[in-house]
Amino acid sequence: MPLLGAHMSIAGGYYKAVEAAAKLGMDVVQLFTKNNNQWAAKPISDAEAAQFKAAIAATGVGHPTSHDSYLINLASPDDALWKKSIDAFVVELERADMLGIAGVVAHPGACVSSSEEEGLERIAAALDEVHRRTPKVKARCLLETTAGQGSCLGHRFEHLAAVIAGVKQPERLGVCVDTCHVFAAGYPLAPKKEYMATIRALDDAVGLDRVAAVHLNDSKRELGSRVDRHEHIGRGKLGLEPFRLLLNDKRFRHVPMFLETAKGEEEGEDLDAINLRTLRSLVASGRGVRR
Repeated sequence: MPLLGAHMSIAGGYYKAVEAAAKLGMDVVQLFTKNNNQWAAKPISDAEAAQFKAAIAATGVGHPTSHDSYLINLASPDDALWKKSIDAFVVELERADMLGIAGVVAHPGACVSSSEEEGLERIAAALDEVHRRTPKVKARCLLETTAGQGSCLGHRFEHLAAVIAGVKQPERLGVCVDTCHVFAAGYPLAPKKEYMATIRALDDAVGLDRVAAVHLNDSKRELGSRVDRHEHIGRGKLGLEPFRLLLNDKRFRHVPMFLETAKGEEEGEDLDAINLRTLRSLVASGRGVRR
């Protein structure tokens, strides 16, 4: 069975995200380690870290993963923002490491007034500096595929490949694939022939062994729209078939997959629970997509 979970709130404590995930029967969990729309954050105490790790051990919820702040832009041509982003991402990795989190998902960045090439070089240089300042940190940066809104980089697999090739320690980088973003960027995920072609392109660019997380989101907008708007599973332009193909692809069986769909309830039932049930209904017993 694939490893399924969602992005959960840390309100009330980091351990609360784990307990909420366990309550809904999730296998894995993703969270922010701080307010995602603020630069500053109070340090994580030893007690908070211990409580989080204890919750992971007690519940069996695995592969805890974090997502960095949306304010960070490692591609920025503005030196002040670029340096502030580097400082902030160093903190993101250190916080994740303290909690025992192995991967920090990060949007590559937006080149704004510079070119794509300059932006990608800027990201690689930023990550080199981050790595230089965190030599003992085990948490890796997981570069996320993006929809390509505005000047955001990462909407082509080749963008991620360029960053990985451009850093001095590529082993410290992984990739997070977001289904909504990939689709909005113009990569089809169904029918099977087109799904296989997209995954082949991903493999050719970065290698499937580097994929360390997947975000499972349907899309409110059409293929190639370059607009990032998440929708509940099966209710958007992707439909159910791409998720059936992905969930039954044995190459991703041990990769944690997280919902990032809107929270709330529908007819008294938690929307995460509804989305998880939909996803699990697509998993074929004993069968899987092959190369």
